[in-house]
Amino acid sequence: MKTNAMAKGAGEKAGRFLDEFKKFAMRGNVIDMAVGVVIGGAFGKIVTSLVNDVIMPLIGLVSGGLDFTSWRWVIREAHTTESGKQIAEASLNYGNFIQTAVDFTIIAFSIFIVIKLINNFKKKEEAKAAPAPKPADVALLEEIRDLLKEQNGK
Repeated sequence: MKTNAMAKGAGEKAGRFLDEFKKFAMRGNVIDMAVGVVIGGAFGKIVTSLVNDVIMPLIGLVSGGLDFTSWRWVIREAHTTESGKQIAEASLNYGNFIQTAVDFTIIAFSIFIVIKLINNFKKKEEAKAAPAPKPADVALLEEIRDLLKEQNGK
């Protein structure tokens, strides 16, 4: 009988835990973040394709066919020892770093432009929603009217 009560208590705890998790997962911030991650991943693929397939070939064309990814500094050549053991090449692939830095810069600039456009649209909508300020003469006349009402009401 004691094990039955223990199992029931564990089931209730698991149910409360799942309810708490469901509340957490369904909050707006978590869902917004999940959507942002998915869209960000897709946007990253688009920008990576833009960089690799459009921009870098143009840079290579302008720079005389240079390919950043092939730039490296070989510290030790690959070779075979006298005992027949293969020693791998050791190199610093700084061209990959340059490529990644260019990718990052273009992605950051693209995100900046998108956010700037979104903010401009929000400002335009807020400007439409906000009532236009009253001209100074209308505000002054309304103030005089209100003062006259107060004097007549006394």
